[in-house]
Amino acid sequence: MGNFTQQNDQHITPETLKSLGRYDFPDPISIDPDGIGIVAMGGDLAPETLISAYAQGLFPWFNEDEPIAWWCPEPRCAIVPTDYQPSKSLRKQANRARWQLTLNQAFDDVIHACSLPRSDGLNDNQPEGEHTWIHDEMIEAYTKLHAQGFAHSVEVWDDKGQLVGGLYGLKIGNIYFGESMFHCASNASKLAFWGLMRLCEQSHVALVDCQLPNDHLMSLGATTLPRADFLTQLDTLIAGDAITWQNNSHKPLPVSQLDNEEPWQLNL
Repeated sequence: MGNFTQQNDQHITPETLKSLGRYDFPDPISIDPDGIGIVAMGGDLAPETLISAYAQGLFPWFNEDEPIAWWCPEPRCAIVPTDYQPSKSLRKQANRARWQLTLNQAFDDVIHACSLPRSDGLNDNQPEGEHTWIHDEMIEAYTKLHAQGFAHSVEVWDDKGQLVGGLYGLKIGNIYFGESMFHCASNASKLAFWGLMRLCEQSHVALVDCQLPNDHLMSLGATTLPRADFLTQLDTLIAGDAITWQNNSHKPLPVSQLDNEEPWQLNL
């Protein structure tokens, strides 16, 4: 793995990223011309394997006790952060709420909350009923990526200091690969998403990969684009000069300030 554990998303070239893993991932379009979405099986979830896969547009999605499956769906769901517009009702809630947002302050709590089953399909980036994919093996893998500066969480805290929502994913260069969201209070995941959009906008993250479309993501402003178009953008996005989130210390962000010009206090 070399110096991988001492590096983060702003220091690795696309070529290095793709060569990190021990496995040669196939080209998604060649191996899956019909656009079914699954492009490889097997391998492992070592940090270098995951980063190599994401750099090539693949992500793991499989149930516990099943072989690791690597996906690159057609079409791809994504959102441009600068295009995001919160709803009027969400703005009103943010203006009157005394909730706060943080970055990377409770990654373990967020990923475990995202792993919990939901009868109403609110594990927000997967179809209803598909909740067993965030199992112990996945939690361990993404927790390692968090420790190495690639995986990040946005948390939502209520006025009593309780965690009521959040999301997590990976940032490589100037693209954020969203993994999952949760909420246990009304609109908390939407506020986390809004916080992520503003964070991406401030730190020049040009695209947020949402992987698979669902009604909730589309209601937040996500769109779909051809897989080929998504893959074409990847090298440019991951090669851009990146602002490192992991090393940015900041005060909690009141949700009432999300509409400010630069709400997050980042060390740019």
